[in-house]
Amino acid sequence: MAKLANVIGRSSPRSNEGMRLVFSAVVGVMLGYLFGVSFPTVNITKLHFPSSIISYIEDRNSGITTQTLLNHAWASANHHKKNSSDSTSEEIPKIYVPTNPKGAERLPPGIVVSETDLYPRRLWGDPSEDLASEPRYLVTFTVGISQKANIDAAVKKFSDKFTIMLFHYDGRTTEWDEFEWSKRAIHVSVRKQTKWWYAKRFLHPDVVARYDYIFIWDEDLGVQHFNAEAYIELVRKHGLEISQPGLEPDKGLTWQMTKRQGDQEVHKVTEERPGWCTDPHLPPCAAFVEIMATVFSKDAWRCVWHMIQVE
Repeated sequence: MAKLANVIGRSSPRSNEGMRLVFSAVVGVMLGYLFGVSFPTVNITKLHFPSSIISYIEDRNSGITTQTLLNHAWASANHHKKNSSDSTSEEIPKIYVPTNPKGAERLPPGIVVSETDLYPRRLWGDPSEDLASEPRYLVTFTVGISQKANIDAAVKKFSDKFTIMLFHYDGRTTEWDEFEWSKRAIHVSVRKQTKWWYAKRFLHPDVVARYDYIFIWDEDLGVQHFNAEAYIELVRKHGLEISQPGLEPDKGLTWQMTKRQGDQEVHKVTEERPGWCTDPHLPPCAAFVEIMATVFSKDAWRCVWHMIQVE
């Protein structure tokens, strides 16, 4: 009897452990079943993946490209949409947008920004306080330090409605700090370049799109009798797309067509729409013999910028 008791005593813990294992397995199966029937079936056609992830999906061995996968997925989603009774309440967003500009085809819809501006941005604080007002006109001068006094006089003719931009062909920029307006101006310094070289590279139409008019002026202009606000009014009044202020008739050798005519507010210098300006959406353009103080509307500048040769 002692031996039997010893055997029973040794086998009892093992029996209890076995029962616990069986009980745990049964409970696990039951819980798994309950969880399985509680969640709805996942429809893979409704899964939306970021384009940045999809762009890396490619079966190199089978030759199936990312675009093929996208087209197949989009076709399947459309087919599912037509056959689903509740599909009218849900739109499947496009991942591939063929209308996006080159280089941005795979960006999600609605985040592509095609234009920017030259307005400065602060490094801290509230960005909405960057500008008390947004200038509507841009004035550029291609300058050297020898014309510092003349440029100072010219800049003072423009109000805070104008952004001032200086292209420094002599590389000297610090000497301009003596002028208060220079601290707010935009300075671009590349040695020994022309104003059209600067204009082609730094005045892209998508960058200056915020400005209604772009002034591209020389550095040696006399502005004693010039009024910027009055000039803008005349440009708007007569719908001028490309223009320049008239020159004083008794000041040196100038072309007759660019001289100021006292009995007229404006006069044309060439025939309407020359052959090099073929955009049908633009008003008549004008060709210039002497380009010293040209003023472009932003629409005309978009046309002209593309015709400036890369020097």
